[in-house]
Amino acid sequence: MYFKETELTTTKTILAIPDHYVAIPIMVGDTDVTADADGRKIVPAGTILGGGVIADRSQAAKKSVDGQSEPLVTAVAAEGVLMNDVDVTGGPEIGALIIHGFIDVTKLPEAPTATMITALKQITFIGTKDDE
Repeated sequence: MYFKETELTTTKTILAIPDHYVAIPIMVGDTDVTADADGRKIVPAGTILGGGVIADRSQAAKKSVDGQSEPLVTAVAAEGVLMNDVDVTGGPEIGALIIHGFIDVTKLPEAPTATMITALKQITFIGTKDDE
């Protein structure tokens, strides 16, 4: 039997317009997710997912696309943006994938690439990252 203790905290929203979005359930994998200092594997809200692969460039496997190294998700098409943090320490978990809506780029862990933005036709990204 598996028990999971979860500490409830207020979650941040990545939505620019919180009452206008469509999200679908998705199984978030634990492969290629690095554990933090506490040993927990957290896939952060705002991570772009597609083809069953985490698209965060710091964690995703790389694949050569036309001779250039790009995140693997660009080769299999980004499908949406993870709505909330998902703890995959104990294995794959269910999360919510935003497939339509307005996303605040300043609240994402990493700005989306041009390829990801093109693939996410029903998502509008608003704002800019300060570190870009």
